[in-house]
Amino acid sequence: MKQSTIRHAARSSPIVLTMGDPAGIGPEIIVKALSERPALLSQTVVAGDVETLRRAARQWGAGSNRLMLAELAELADLAAVPPGCMAVVQACKLGEPVAVGRISAHAGRAAADCIEWAAMAALEGRARAVVTAPIHKEALAAAGVEHPGHTELLQALSAAHLGVAVARLPVRMMLSCPGLSTVLVSIHVSLRQALDAVTTEQVLQTIRITHAHFLRIGVATPRIAVAGLNPHAGEGGLFGVEDRDVIAPAIERARQEGVDASGPHAPDTVFMRARQGTFDVVVAMYHDQGLIPVKLLGLDHGVNTTLGLPFVRTSPDHGTAFDIAGAGRASPGSLLAAIDAALAASLTS
Repeated sequence: MKQSTIRHAARSSPIVLTMGDPAGIGPEIIVKALSERPALLSQTVVAGDVETLRRAARQWGAGSNRLMLAELAELADLAAVPPGCMAVVQACKLGEPVAVGRISAHAGRAAADCIEWAAMAALEGRARAVVTAPIHKEALAAAGVEHPGHTELLQALSAAHLGVAVARLPVRMMLSCPGLSTVLVSIHVSLRQALDAVTTEQVLQTIRITHAHFLRIGVATPRIAVAGLNPHAGEGGLFGVEDRDVIAPAIERARQEGVDASGPHAPDTVFMRARQGTFDVVVAMYHDQGLIPVKLLGLDHGVNTTLGLPFVRTSPDHGTAFDIAGAGRASPGSLLAAIDAALAASLTS
């Protein structure tokens, strides 16, 4: 199959915000974020359902910064949008409104369509980054989407665009909050499967992807701490041999390649040491090992970044919050942090 090429967007190109699951807090936090920071209106376009976003703008626009909505046919039309207007592209076929706070295939399909639209805009060079509002994995599955989340779906879309197998485009999830960044060896799999994913090649690949990302964003010599798998990183094999026999060889190979990687470090202290400034990032062995410390420290300002994609993608570090959807209580803080991260990364990549 002939490979496609990635057209890199100009720095003046917009960032695309996806609506997320329309039954969740995505529309609300998008409106609140753009109301609080109106300077972002000239740099962002929302891929979503026009009527859903119009209702959100009426309901949650903040005071004097209440937003008007401008529907775009093309991203290039952003320059013609009047000041104070939120630009929205109809990126899905939602039709009638969905029930707020409830899982539905209808909402899941709309969310997936918006993700696909935004990804193609970035892959074709029409957008310089993608920031995704939260989706619900059960709604996605109900809609027949085979991928469990954003990371896997964006990986598959990018691989298909490039004409390569998904395995040829390895990606990793990085969660960050002020003072701590962590990259995961495995993400949305069971704990038993996650343990099986801790192989020397997987750990080494994660270190390489992490190193490349931090170089790309301007860190001259990224200091990468690799967490152990077992208590106390195995204590020399007393509490398990994976740290010694699987993880340590990956670190040594990375060091031979010139990467400043160290470990395996005791997982109960390595995140504290990173927060104190000893390391730039921690490579964690599985989902909860890496995400619990980040979410404990900064859920309101956490950012999820997908490393390894051919474009910049970030998202807030929280879910659809169905329990408060429609109540007007959702904070846009994490979304604003994700937008700021996308702006910074797209200027340096």
